Amino acid sequence: MDAKAKRRYFDIRPTPGAGEPPKAATHSEFLRTGRISRNRRDWLPEERRYLTYEEVAERTERRLSAAGEKTHERINAVHRAIRFPKIVFSRALSESPHLGYCHVTAARTVFERTPPIHWSFYICNFLAEIGEAEQFFERIRTDYDRMYFAVALDLQPTGEARINRTVRDNGILFRTSDPQEALKNVLILGAPDEALRAILRKL
Repeated sequence: MDAKAKRRYFDIRPTPGAGEPPKAATHSEFLRTGRISRNRRDWLPEERRYLTYEEVAERTERRLSAAGEKTHERINAVHRAIRFPKIVFSRALSESPHLGYCHVTAARTVFERTPPIHWSFYICNFLAEIGEAEQFFERIRTDYDRMYFAVALDLQPTGEARINRTVRDNGILFRTSDPQEALKNVLILGAPDEALRAILRKL
C-alpha cells in the first residue's frame, strides 16, 4: 500500500453519533412502544388553572350540540320517507355546568284512533329519573353516560310548550341509555303510517 493510499485509509474517522440509534421524538416513541417518558424535559411546564362556571357550561353545551348534530344526521339518513327538522340547541344545568341536555328535533305524530301528539327528542350526558313536578330531572347520576328521551308536548296558544303529562307515562314517550333503541323509537315516532312503524318495530 503506497503512502497516499495508506493516508486515505487511516484518515477515515466515524462521524459524531455514528453507530448510535437516533433519538426519537417523545410522541413518536410513545406511538412506537406505548411507553410514556418520565423525563420532565420531554414535557411542557405545567399550566393549570380553574375554569369558571361559564367556561365549563360553554364547553358542555358545545359538545352536546355536536352530538345533537351528529344524531340528527343519523336519524335522517335511515329512510327517505322519514325526515325530521333540525332544531339543535343545548343547555348546561345551572348548578352542575359539566352536565347538560341537547334538544335535537321536534315533530308531530298521528297514531290511529288517537289525537296527534307533538313531541321533542333530547340527549343528555347523565342518567336521571324524569320528575313529575316542576323539576324535570330527579336523582341525577353523574356516570358520564348518555340518556335519550322524547317527551310529549302540550302547545299553548301563546306559543309556549309544556310537557303533556296526560300522554303515556307522565308525558315520556320513551327513555333509554341505548343509542340504537333511541334511534328505533325516534324513527317509529316519525314514520308516516302504521305499516312502516310495524316494519321498524321488528328491527
